[in-house]
Amino acid sequence: MSPNQGQLSPGGVIGDGRYRLLAQFGADEQAGALFWRARDNQLGRDVALSVLLGNPADRNAASQARRTLDRAMHSATFSHPTVSRVIDVLSLGNGISPSEGVLGMVVADWSPGTDLVDLVADGAVRPNTAAALLEPLTSAVEQAHQTGIVLGVGHPQRVRVTRDGALRLAFPGAQPDATLRDDVRGLGALLYLLLTGRWPLPEGPRALPAAPTAPDGSVVAPKTLQPTVPSELSNLAVRCLADNRNTVSGIRTSAAILAVLERVADDDAANHETGQIPVTQVVEPEDGGDDTVWTTRKPQRDPVRRKRLAIAIGILAVATVAILIWLVTGVIGFFSDGGGTPSGPKLTASAPAPPKQQAPPPSAPANQAPGPVKPTDMQIFNVADDPDNPGTVARVNDGDPGTEWKTYSYKQNFPSLKPGVGIIAKFDKPVALSQVNVDSPSEGTSVQIRTADSQDPSLGDTKIVGGGDLTNGQSQLKLNDYPPTQYLIVWVNKLASDDGQYASKISEISFLSGK
Repeated sequence: MSPNQGQLSPGGVIGDGRYRLLAQFGADEQAGALFWRARDNQLGRDVALSVLLGNPADRNAASQARRTLDRAMHSATFSHPTVSRVIDVLSLGNGISPSEGVLGMVVADWSPGTDLVDLVADGAVRPNTAAALLEPLTSAVEQAHQTGIVLGVGHPQRVRVTRDGALRLAFPGAQPDATLRDDVRGLGALLYLLLTGRWPLPEGPRALPAAPTAPDGSVVAPKTLQPTVPSELSNLAVRCLADNRNTVSGIRTSAAILAVLERVADDDAANHETGQIPVTQVVEPEDGGDDTVWTTRKPQRDPVRRKRLAIAIGILAVATVAILIWLVTGVIGFFSDGGGTPSGPKLTASAPAPPKQQAPPPSAPANQAPGPVKPTDMQIFNVADDPDNPGTVARVNDGDPGTEWKTYSYKQNFPSLKPGVGIIAKFDKPVALSQVNVDSPSEGTSVQIRTADSQDPSLGDTKIVGGGDLTNGQSQLKLNDYPPTQYLIVWVNKLASDDGQYASKISEISFLSGK
């Protein structure tokens, strides 16, 4: 540690006077790093600083710091919503003077939200909440590992909880000797912390209670500490933390973690459909301030409750009509002359007029002639991870077959890493189309045509009205009848094989009305 470490305090400046320190958010003693929120005086915005401490005269410490900074510069090429973007790297002689008493800094975007350590200060979170929090970060780790980048998620104070209800690597900067396996171990430790409120690794904040260990030195399973934890999540955490030499039970890839978390999420959604309570709120301050944190999972519609409600409304309507008929019959009988002399004006009851039949929704606007229908906007429709190349999606409807939009390249096909990716088209008014033509060179790609009620629906709220496997060239996809809508999604649920990986290209998408 640097002898000038004590000079780093709120209000002080660092980085040759550019960054004013606001508040410290933790320390990674093993990496010799302090985590600060600071103000960029030049750009007028808050940033996250990972300050590397050490004596510049210590050649080994300086070498380690340079290696950490080099890895941070390499990770700046990686982009994901759950990883704070590295915007600058400062080193001795390059933004930092020897008199400051630090060896370097990693500057990243500030991540608003909640401190992870504060989140578990009162104990564990619900198991399904823990899985929902960790899944997006695990997806980021998997994508980074595919490009050979180690993120360094093995310390809880490097991670924050965003307002969208996901874990975010807020203070990037992997240690010099960190490996892909260390990221896997870190994910397991984060899961263990969320499930139990205890930290299972020796390196970590002293404020967190340590996980108890078994006689063989391994940590006690989360389910032992919290009986409500599902066995699948408990085993996942323990297997991630297992020694790398344990090739039988240890988990060594982030893809394996992601598969379990996605399965837990699917089971949770299924349980909600049978009436169980879903994941909703993670943290809500009493004052209802800006730090309210929600999960990313949208509430699922409950078809069972909707069906019961429809039946109840139908029964109530029938009963209401029966009561009205009985009352009308009684009034008519009271004033009629059946067998007696009427005491008042004679009323003649006529049969009630039949209710007006509502016209069925038109299959298409009356003034819409058969032929091409041009959307007003096309965007990426994404339900997991970051959107695939959103900057080039307009090419699929630019009238030029020579331009194309391409998905990311994946090592596993959909739905292993994500359920799919789509393109949502918006029209200026509701339309009922008969056919969608997809021009693509990626033979074997499978697509579904889905309708939506809004521009940002959940996948479960969309309805499949057509689809099929694409051929090399133009594929004509006939659509079933459906009520007119302004939003239509071309959903890619299976990618084509592309040189050992999986990716798909689409050159043009056209929409046809009429029959």
